[in-house]
Amino acid sequence: MLENRQNKTLPCPACGQPTPQLYLYSRNGCDILQCQECGLGRTETAGFEPSSYYTRDYFSGGHGDGYADYLGAERVLRREFARVVDFIRGYCAHGKLLELGCAYGFFLQEAKRFYQVSGIEIAADVAEHARRNDLNVLNGVADENNLRKLGAMDVIVLLDVIEHLPQPRETLSLCARFLNPGGIIVLTTGDFGSPLAKLSGAKWRLMTPPQHLWFFTHASMQRLAGGLGLHLEAADHPWKIVPLSLILFQARRMLGLKAGRKAAAGAIGLPVNLFDAMRIVLRKPMQP
Repeated sequence: MLENRQNKTLPCPACGQPTPQLYLYSRNGCDILQCQECGLGRTETAGFEPSSYYTRDYFSGGHGDGYADYLGAERVLRREFARVVDFIRGYCAHGKLLELGCAYGFFLQEAKRFYQVSGIEIAADVAEHARRNDLNVLNGVADENNLRKLGAMDVIVLLDVIEHLPQPRETLSLCARFLNPGGIIVLTTGDFGSPLAKLSGAKWRLMTPPQHLWFFTHASMQRLAGGLGLHLEAADHPWKIVPLSLILFQARRMLGLKAGRKAAAGAIGLPVNLFDAMRIVLRKPMQP
């Protein structure tokens, strides 16, 4: 059985072609494989439906691998998102900005001081909350129809989103098509090649299949970008201000404990860096 798993050959989104896939371990009933060419990890799962999983419950403690109290942590999250906006302005100071997976729109609220903003969010009631706060947010996924409605962008942002996408290469390719020449894509995701990820193995804090479908390394991100005609302009492992409620929520999940009270912890944020999460800037070349 193990031998058959080790000898799998599957299409790799980063490499853009079928590659040998090594079976690493099983987690939450899912097999975790790794591309032997670029290091991209993948979840083998069947029957996972994102639209039924990513609902209001995902943002309010209903899923052990989601958020403890996203709305209650608004103040902390917006402090962090303001820092992200400052970072993005170092690469593109103004223009049209789109966030994929924008949740309640807290990042967009910070970004609209400098950009003309829009968003796409899969959870219908969450997207409606953003619209009630005067944000241009479409409900659904980042498909051609929705991107065409919004038009060409100067900045496209995916904060902890690409690892959730069933087809990350196709989505990123579509983003590149709707990006103005010289525009940028900014994304954050776990670093599967980090020392902590390697040391933790199946117990890594971001090893939460089937919610997380992909586990990127720097090499796999470089290969994915290059295959789509994008230049990987910057990559780092940034510090983040994280709501204490989320830290406690994830700690309890990892220890197998029941969720505790979250209201008071939502207003407290702590600087955290385990150096196992990447921030990537991809730039679309200027036309000749």
